[in-house]
Amino acid sequence: MGVEDGNMLKGAPFEDPAYLPSRNPSLYNPLHTFELPKGAERHYQQQYADMYFLRLAELRNAVIKQAQEAWGDYQLGNEKARRVERVLDVRQGELCWVVGTVYMEMGLKPNVLDDIVKEHWIVAPPLRATYVSASGQDEMMLEDESGRLRVAGEALNTHYVTGCVLAALGTEQADGTFQVIATQYADLPEQPPRWGRDNATIAATHKQEPKREKSGKVAIVSGLEIMGTGDDDLSLDLFMEYLTGEAAGSPDQSKSRKISRLLIAGCSLSHSNPILSREDFAARKSGKKHYGYDASAYNPSPSERLDSFLAEILPSLPITILPGETDPANVALPQQPLHPALFPQSRQYANPPAQSNETREGLDSVTNPWDGDIEGWRVLATGGQTVSDLLKYVEDVAVLDAMEMMLRWRCVAPTAPDTLWCYPFQEDDPLLVRECPHIYIAGNQPSFEKKVITGPDDQKVLLLSVPKFKQSKSVVLLDMETLEVEIVDFDVVHPGT
Repeated sequence: MGVEDGNMLKGAPFEDPAYLPSRNPSLYNPLHTFELPKGAERHYQQQYADMYFLRLAELRNAVIKQAQEAWGDYQLGNEKARRVERVLDVRQGELCWVVGTVYMEMGLKPNVLDDIVKEHWIVAPPLRATYVSASGQDEMMLEDESGRLRVAGEALNTHYVTGCVLAALGTEQADGTFQVIATQYADLPEQPPRWGRDNATIAATHKQEPKREKSGKVAIVSGLEIMGTGDDDLSLDLFMEYLTGEAAGSPDQSKSRKISRLLIAGCSLSHSNPILSREDFAARKSGKKHYGYDASAYNPSPSERLDSFLAEILPSLPITILPGETDPANVALPQQPLHPALFPQSRQYANPPAQSNETREGLDSVTNPWDGDIEGWRVLATGGQTVSDLLKYVEDVAVLDAMEMMLRWRCVAPTAPDTLWCYPFQEDDPLLVRECPHIYIAGNQPSFEKKVITGPDDQKVLLLSVPKFKQSKSVVLLDMETLEVEIVDFDVVHPGT
């Protein structure tokens, strides 16, 4: 039936279909870095301030190393720069440098009063597109265990945000402000080699290293925002048929067969039920009273549509799905995997039979952020909230530049818990980047962008900004052999337009 020129109508009408080669298995080795303790072991009594001190303690040595290499012989006039242990130990007029955590005092940042406003049915302020004050009165501070030091200077260049750890070189002024002339940060951490973790596992078990075939492609999408209504247009169906090899002719089918995994980077469902307005609340209150769960308020259509969408793809393609801002998962980072109860049809693929030699079938519902190895490459993926919140602290900064700075600061969510809800980690902060990824993905961004950055030890990282499918109708295809990237569009052209 299928022929080389793509004409599906040529040939005998009842002949056997042409042989379609199967996909290569997806070599997939997830980490579980961002999984939280279960049940009673998960506590929220801790102080959030301890998180920033924990990050400072873990990153201090790396930042000091960078600062010593940069400023070890630095002199201004006849004065040599010296290191000060604590931010409150700086002295007026002395050239010195100190390590601390940035804190931004910004008048437009949200605060707990917003929650009180919502609780008492007062009109809440609109969502802010930026925290930067038009008056220019925002202040930057550097803090450690001893206290806070107000800092200023052109070297800061308004590109730092709350939560990043840095070394600042300068002098204290008469008004107590530390005038900064240069800064240093930890920069990219050590990067594991490709197949490093897989080879280590093979060596530990004394198994023979397998012969690895040429890697396929990973399709990356975000912002499906399925509503379960007629608004879920044909583009979603075209995307599904493209992945399963049912769309177009032989050339496109051959191309789609090279895809070995689908990664959904958050916001698969549209917005969950909002807080009721005062009028809706009064109307419901005057009607039949419900205690506890109100079944009439639940709309199963979006999750059913998502489940059927996944179930159509899973027989031929494995899927990794992250939760996002609009998905039914915990709001605080790291978001935990979407519950399997949402997927009555597709969850049967979550645990394929152990005796099966095929590893391609599988639904892996993971955390946000998520990291793991795909085809030997270390991948770090997020639903995009961390990037979107960071951009509210700065002006005229591109998405990829924000992503790059997160890696160089070695923290995937520096603004949590200041303006991003977050679990109060105490002994270990998984949001720190301890191993440099090869691929860093941020979903639900305004547009597609890509960039390759390099580190001081020849680390190379591919940054990918993935747009929302609901608006862009676009999917990113990443070749896991060459790391080349292409875009596939699924927009529907209506007659007369």
